Amino acid sequence: MAVSRGNPYKPDRNESKPRGIYRSRRASRQRRPRQPLPLEDDLHPPSSSPSPRRLRAVQPNSANPSRPKPIPLNPTTRRSSEPSIYPNLKLPKLRTINGIPIRETPLGNRQMRRPPAATPLSQPLNPRRDNSPRRQTRRSTVSTQSEAKPKRQSSRSQPTQRGKSRRSRRSQKRAGIWIHVIRLLILGVGIGAIAGTLLSVLDPTSKMSMRSSEAAEGNLQESPTNQSITPALPLRQEISPLKAQVQTLVAKNPKLQPGVFVVDLDTGAYLDWQSHSIFPAASTIKVAILVAFFQEVDAGKIRLDEPLTMEPEMIAKGSGDMQYQKPGTQYSALEVATKMITISDNTATNMIIHRLGGIQAVNQRFISWGLTATAINNPLPDLEGTNTTNARDMANLLYKVNQGELLSLRSRDRLLDIMQRTVNNSLIPQGLDSGATVAHKTGDIGSVLGDVGIVDMPTGKRYLIVTLVKRPHNDASASELIRNLSRTVYDYFNKPTATPSLNSMPISTPAMMVSGLLIGLQGTIL
Repeated sequence: MAVSRGNPYKPDRNESKPRGIYRSRRASRQRRPRQPLPLEDDLHPPSSSPSPRRLRAVQPNSANPSRPKPIPLNPTTRRSSEPSIYPNLKLPKLRTINGIPIRETPLGNRQMRRPPAATPLSQPLNPRRDNSPRRQTRRSTVSTQSEAKPKRQSSRSQPTQRGKSRRSRRSQKRAGIWIHVIRLLILGVGIGAIAGTLLSVLDPTSKMSMRSSEAAEGNLQESPTNQSITPALPLRQEISPLKAQVQTLVAKNPKLQPGVFVVDLDTGAYLDWQSHSIFPAASTIKVAILVAFFQEVDAGKIRLDEPLTMEPEMIAKGSGDMQYQKPGTQYSALEVATKMITISDNTATNMIIHRLGGIQAVNQRFISWGLTATAINNPLPDLEGTNTTNARDMANLLYKVNQGELLSLRSRDRLLDIMQRTVNNSLIPQGLDSGATVAHKTGDIGSVLGDVGIVDMPTGKRYLIVTLVKRPHNDASASELIRNLSRTVYDYFNKPTATPSLNSMPISTPAMMVSGLLIGLQGTIL
């Protein structure tokens, strides 16, 4: 049999081998001394799984007598029953490479460490510690002592926890302060709202109107019992000195029964003399009819240039010149309304009432404005005095017109301009100075004489005045009383300090009460 070339103790270079299994001789010499080869009897049959040992090749049937005999290739070869002379030496295992049996040479008595078997989940992770009774007893004792005594915190963790506790306390204090501030604000707002509401309820003279012209038109066809009435004038304080002067004038004319109402539109100060007494309205009721006309204009139901035809049943005697025109004559709506006021034309008044829907519709509108004593019972001229009103109603109506509550600003300006062109200036205008202007409307029948208007003084003050006087039939003293009343009122308001200003007489409303309380609370907190 031919012997292979090269080193017989090294495998063929062409033989594929796993990386990292074999070691070089130099590395093995450096790490440990070389051990003698075991005897043939101590050889073991080859193992199925080789270990990382240096291999030594043995060729069978070798001619060299100094070399060991070949190892039989029978895998069933059993280990010799004779005792080994190397009891502590692990015998090599056989391995075959290209038909050549290879013997693994052990590196020493060291064994390769196998990875520990997986610990089942049912067993503890540290069996040696758990299986030791001393450790278990000591651990139970320590746990019992730890449960009995609280654990001490380390010196490093104590400052951190103290700082956290201090921060939490500070945040809690800040939160508590803000909560108290919010509670105080809510309490102040509630108290202010309640106080303002009580004051507005207990003082009926301080109520102000909140109804607009659209609401009044929507309630035009409702019954008087179901219709809401707008509040009265926002009065402040009655002018006692002026009332004493009026009382003196009335005492000089015992045959006359006047009803007077005066309001300072700047301060709310007022004069009331028998203002609730009902009087025949005469032509003063035409002011209310003119307001209803301009409400329809604002609603778009009447155009100022639309033609109105004078029907025969609308023609009325008395004041005015339209009665002398032929029936069927047409006029613009604005011209008819102007004649109703400037020359107190009764025919024009009847035409406007007809255009507004009739007497009943106009009366419903008066009720929606809060005019409780003003009503039309018969067409004009009504010489019998069935159409009624009182001084309070007329003053309330003029106030609403001035404040723009019933009309738009454009319609209000037109209405006041028409009233300023009234031809009859024998009553209120006679008690004014030359620099004053007045928008007014007179009324004159045999039993009643009256004049209502808004006066603008040269000083800038504005006030409204209503005078209605019951008299004996066509008694001229009623005209003189109205002129004297107008002069007395004008002279009083013309004084430098006639009535207190709005700054000295604040209006007590809920909004002002709430704002005052909030300002007070803010000052207290700061």
